[in-house]
Amino acid sequence: MKKRYGFIYVDRTDDDPRECRRYRKDSFAWYHDVIARNGAGLTL
Repeated sequence: MKKRYGFIYVDRTDDDPRECRRYRKDSFAWYHDVIARNGAGLTL
């Protein structure tokens, strides 16, 4: 499985699927806040 980037982490590997539980990453909360404020407060 290729390493993927996104807002959700899935607990699995190629060899061991484990429970396949999904966890929100820190970036999920950050992006949720950006959307809620319609981008206000972002700096370049």
